Amino acid sequence: MEIPKIHEGEYRFCLIMWEHEPIAAAQLVKLCQEQLGWKRTTTYTVIKRLGERGVLKNEDGIVTALVSKDEAQACEINELVEKKFEGSLPAFIAAFTKRQDLSNDELDEVQQMIDRIRKGEVT
Repeated sequence: MEIPKIHEGEYRFCLIMWEHEPIAAAQLVKLCQEQLGWKRTTTYTVIKRLGERGVLKNEDGIVTALVSKDEAQACEINELVEKKFEGSLPAFIAAFTKRQDLSNDELDEVQQMIDRIRKGEVT
């Protein structure tokens, strides 16, 4: 399944939705007003657009995601690697780690992920 593009402002909205779903549209409006400073009409417009693109569904005033946070993030990473690193995951990781101060715990966690992938385990 192709994951629809979620733009930056929409992504901030989705973070709220993912945290609270299933959620009444009216409650989502309130949260978006509090956290994003959006007007009611803006939130309903985003709900409508994301519904049309298959990111969420609004059924009887209850909003639920059709695309998970993990799916959206994976899609964004794939797009970034493809656009900026010519599809090379090692080049992306090399660039990322050059600019990050990774702790020993974080390095251990990454190593454990690599080990699980090598063993064919799902991460």
